[in-house]
Amino acid sequence: MEFSTLLVSCYELGHQPLSLAWPLAALRAAGLDAATVDLAVEEFPTHRAAKADLIAIAVPMHTALRVGVDAARQARAANPDAHLCFFGLYAWLNREYLLNGQNGVQGIADSVVAGETEPVLVELAQCLSTGQSTAPVKGLTTPERASAPNLARLSLPLPDRSTLPQLDKYAHYVEERPVGENGDEPAAVRAGYVEASRGCLHKCRHCPVVPVYNGRYFVVPVETIIADVRQQVEAGARHITFGDPDFLNGPGHARKVARALHSAFPGLSFDFTAKVEHLLQHRALLPELVECGASFAVSAFESTSDRVLARLQKGHTRRQMEELVAALRNSGLSLQPTWMPFTPWTALDDYLLMLRWIREQGLIPNVPPVQLSIRMLVPPHSALLEDDDAASWRGTLDSSNFTYRWQHPDPRMDALQLEVARIAEVAGRHEAAVPSNESSEMAVRSDQATNGESFDPFAVFRLIEQTAYRSAGLPAPDWSFPSSRVPQPPRLTEHWFC
Repeated sequence: MEFSTLLVSCYELGHQPLSLAWPLAALRAAGLDAATVDLAVEEFPTHRAAKADLIAIAVPMHTALRVGVDAARQARAANPDAHLCFFGLYAWLNREYLLNGQNGVQGIADSVVAGETEPVLVELAQCLSTGQSTAPVKGLTTPERASAPNLARLSLPLPDRSTLPQLDKYAHYVEERPVGENGDEPAAVRAGYVEASRGCLHKCRHCPVVPVYNGRYFVVPVETIIADVRQQVEAGARHITFGDPDFLNGPGHARKVARALHSAFPGLSFDFTAKVEHLLQHRALLPELVECGASFAVSAFESTSDRVLARLQKGHTRRQMEELVAALRNSGLSLQPTWMPFTPWTALDDYLLMLRWIREQGLIPNVPPVQLSIRMLVPPHSALLEDDDAASWRGTLDSSNFTYRWQHPDPRMDALQLEVARIAEVAGRHEAAVPSNESSEMAVRSDQATNGESFDPFAVFRLIEQTAYRSAGLPAPDWSFPSSRVPQPPRLTEHWFC
């Protein structure tokens, strides 16, 4: 009977899953084949799982792992004899629970893989297909044998996207454009996703990349990147997201990639993620990136408290954030800052400062409400657990939710986080983001934005601000909405969160 593999993606921020396309290409190059499913847009394929010998589940983020564990349980029920492998950052962080279980919950995985996973998955499939022991597979962690993440530099093949859902199933891109007199908005266009590098040079304390890559990173050849972009452009992509943890880890490589992209596809726009310090250090490169099609950059601001930023080892200060806001505006590159407003060290005054700073910097349209509700996750093996005072704030490990519990010393902060999360959830349901080639409905101003059928970033921001000041027992600042409709900055139709 022919050996059967099922590759499963769970959630990748609304992108077509590269975490399946690369392993699929590597397996096929080795003479093996696999079926694929993306549970973000497809139903769990019980019939395929029932016939699979190897089921490999990609879990690069916390949300994906929650979905992945449920999928693994469905797979076990359909096929008790299949080898279940979890691969990705969060597989490694949560390997003890996945392999061995805890508190009466049985382990669900047979193996875990992290780092540069493709050759490990190929060798695992080869061993299983020939009935050999998997013990010699380097980089494969099992209940019986621990193995470090595979960090060997690879010769990566062209990702194979042939069996993945079409791009119209995923997040779309909406460019910034002045609103016309008739109120029409720019159409949402299909967006693709690539990676120019893997890993990261830096060691921010809360980042899930750090326990796996520990300051290492690997570049993807320019030719492979452009070939992958080409197949997505042929599938209708008009915008590309570079999903690297930091696109500017290698500024020379980033320049080569951007130039090659613009040369091959002059009308294509793109976005990327980079640290504050890198964007400032390489600010002379920003105008060239814009000329090559860069429309916005994502950067992890996290906090406006220098004390919290130092605690997280972010490598920047609030003043540098202000410097970056000005530098990006001068370069014509839009900013999408991401935040982690709720940590054990963030005081209520810090939260109020963050809100005031966002408003004074003119960034309200650039900050989706969900960003104002993010609570710090502390997965097993997080670098935060190595802090000298970790025992003073760390609670018990909630293995099934993949995080250590913690309570803020000020109970108002935990209550505020829940209330802001509720506002963000309701606002998100009403945000207009229609993934089609037709004009999408623009959010209109409404002081009751969370109760109506519309979304206005200023109204929602003010509601969150009023909630925060009420928590502090203070009157909220009085400020006026813009006198005319303000178009949202260039964006994807699915917002970043963990």
